[in-house]
Amino acid sequence: MAKQKAGEHLIASNKRARHDYHIFDTYEAGLVLTGSEVKSLREGRASLNEAFIFIEYGEAWLESAYIPEYINGTWTNHAPRRKRKLLLHRAQIDKLFIKTRDGGMTIVPLKLYFNNGRAKVEIALAKGKKEYDKRQTLREKQDKREAERAMRERNRLGE
Repeated sequence: MAKQKAGEHLIASNKRARHDYHIFDTYEAGLVLTGSEVKSLREGRASLNEAFIFIEYGEAWLESAYIPEYINGTWTNHAPRRKRKLLLHRAQIDKLFIKTRDGGMTIVPLKLYFNNGRAKVEIALAKGKKEYDKRQTLREKQDKREAERAMRERNRLGE
């Protein structure tokens, strides 16, 4: 059996989440997975685009994350969009539950990765952005890009 590399290995990221939400707190959570799900993730195939997290009966769940069936799997393969349990400390779950219940916040997955051979998901406590906030963020990003381009051009010509 091949030994998994040490460190962090990114599988999937939810780039849309940072565009659609103001991110406040981030947490690292473990995932309860079946063997075929882990093998499929090791092939680097997953998507968090439509995924969301909810808390039910004191447990955190990841819903609608797409982990495709393992190609070499048999009839024991998993369902691609099943709900998966997240492993968090009780205090973290309680804090997330209170914030989502009272503060109008939500919990979104940001990225799915392997950390020292274990599947992890980075989740964030977030609040939805208004349309003008999204436009402002895009404008700031574009201004920053133009300023860097101008500085790079000026440094290139000055040499």
